[in-house]
Amino acid sequence: MMEAPPVPLDALPRTELPPEASPADRAFVELEQRVVHQLFSFSPASAVQLGLHAYDGRVPDYSPAAVARYHQGLDTLDRELEAVSEGELSPSARVDWELLKLQIASEQFNLDELKVLERFPHAYVDGLQLVPYMARDYAPAETRAAAMVQVLRAVPSVLGEARRRLKDPLGAPLVQVSQAMAAGLAPHYLDAEHWIARESPGSLTEYRRAREAAEDEVRRFEERLEEARRHATDAFALGPARFQRLLYVREGLELPWEELRQIGEEDLHRNQSRLAGIAHSLRPPREPGAAIAELWGDHPTAEGLLSEAKAYTEELRRFVREKGFVSLPTPEHCRVEETPPVSRAWTTASLDPPGPFEREAYEGVYHVTPVEPNWDPKRQREWLESFNRPLLRNITAHEVYPGHYLQLLHFRRQARSLTRRTYLSAAFVEGWAHYSELLVIEEGYGGGAPPAEMAQLHDALLRDCRLLASIDMHCRGRSVAEATALFEGQAHMGHFPAEREALRGTFNPEYFCYTLGKLEILRARERYRVKHPGCRPREFHDRLLSLGAPPVGWIDRLLAA
Repeated sequence: MMEAPPVPLDALPRTELPPEASPADRAFVELEQRVVHQLFSFSPASAVQLGLHAYDGRVPDYSPAAVARYHQGLDTLDRELEAVSEGELSPSARVDWELLKLQIASEQFNLDELKVLERFPHAYVDGLQLVPYMARDYAPAETRAAAMVQVLRAVPSVLGEARRRLKDPLGAPLVQVSQAMAAGLAPHYLDAEHWIARESPGSLTEYRRAREAAEDEVRRFEERLEEARRHATDAFALGPARFQRLLYVREGLELPWEELRQIGEEDLHRNQSRLAGIAHSLRPPREPGAAIAELWGDHPTAEGLLSEAKAYTEELRRFVREKGFVSLPTPEHCRVEETPPVSRAWTTASLDPPGPFEREAYEGVYHVTPVEPNWDPKRQREWLESFNRPLLRNITAHEVYPGHYLQLLHFRRQARSLTRRTYLSAAFVEGWAHYSELLVIEEGYGGGAPPAEMAQLHDALLRDCRLLASIDMHCRGRSVAEATALFEGQAHMGHFPAEREALRGTFNPEYFCYTLGKLEILRARERYRVKHPGCRPREFHDRLLSLGAPPVGWIDRLLAA
């Protein structure tokens, strides 16, 4: 197979500078471009998601020599950043300098301390999805089909390296999740073939040939995972030292993990107390668990799930526009579709947003995971109960309006530098979306009816438990079973969704980001109100969203700049 030529450096747009920019800023812009280009060489799928389509069809080269070159390149660029005279940069460039340093530290942490290529099988699957090429009409179908073929042709190389690089024994939960994700690849590629047949029939023969070869390698990868399962252990935890380092390289936080756990536990108790107050005010009074359980019965059918999600999406868009507590920066809408099979192993609902570099297609896609027909009746019922109507409205507030989709429309408009258009803090992004659930309740969504706030509190308890489960499993030796019991007992969840949540924490410890980000935004809001008496909610929210998506540890100083 002929390799695609390297992506040229000038495929990345440079940060635009004013005419009066200093020589230091101009030199930094060149270095910034090289750092971002280096990072995307190992994560081309992220570049595609952001709308940088020069990276279409690319996958990382995981061969030992290529990984060594990538690591060496990071080290070299880090030294070049260290040599920059930070004091000569403009305030905006100094922020970008810090963000680049943090991104390099994060990548080095992944390779050196997490050892993702040796310990995390799912890391190899993440970049092999074809969803971005089908989700939006950013280019002719034939062009996107060619990129999909290119990805499939690279699957044997990627998963072949995975089989060679993964080191037994692996953590059993990591293998379990990876097996579920890998099992979704073949159905995903077959679904994509249907898209090819409809949208680019001239590519069908070439696509089918590439798909069959890719699926052969997927089967070999699944066999490797089954072998790993037989040798797997329960040792998935990061440990306290690596967890503490994770907080810094991802979110710029030096807060000790013990204090973060205490903050999360306090938020859990506040939310439980509020839920108990609502439940006891009902007529007749209920216990919190019983009040939550009553929500479960009001759920869509399997056939009606997507149509109700669409209705709530438009309902919340109107609510945000009428209340005016945050700007709607552009007129685009968000469509609703089923979660692709490849992502269903770990996703309940998610947003596939337009990237900040997208030029043609601005529409977002709100994915909702349907009931699987092969689930037994009990599991199907529990899944639909987790999408009961009050909770589905809350999920939609999180994913679309005023959550992820609205935030990323602001991001597209406001982020100016190359670095800030490519840097997305998980705690800022997920924190805003989780904060949005509370925000719409504060603004009167649901008309003050108890089910609306109970649903919001239910999901707040879920996110509190994610933070506690993450810390407890990775720093305090707690098991997946104990984490499952935490979600069942403290967040009023059924066993099946609670177990999924616990498993997610084994391979995604950063799901603490929801509660962490929400609490940082709430604290920032309170401090902003003290400094700006009489400011309207819209002023704070638009100012916050104008920052891009920086590490949450930096929110205060960026708001003050």
